[in-house]
Amino acid sequence: MDATTAITGFVALYIFMLAAFTGYEIIGRVPAILHTPLMSGSNFIHGIVVVGAMWALFNASSTLEQAIGFFGVLLGAGNAAGGYVVTERMLEMFKPSDKKKG
Repeated sequence: MDATTAITGFVALYIFMLAAFTGYEIIGRVPAILHTPLMSGSNFIHGIVVVGAMWALFNASSTLEQAIGFFGVLLGAGNAAGGYVVTERMLEMFKPSDKKKG
């Protein structure tokens, strides 16, 4: 392993850890009323994750790379679909009920 690869891996790990910490801090401070719009925005990001995982899958050369790419596509698609289901259920809570008093 040459120094360039080691530094690149370390920088990638640093960026991942920084993004995880920043995301945790930002999400923790969001008021409950804003969670539905935030979920809608995060579904867009999950769509980009699926595209990135598909790119990794299509450019895979070994069986291990193909398995990791397929797993990434599977998890990303499940995460995006689940986010849309949760957002839809949350939006249903704000619709007026059709119960008629009588």
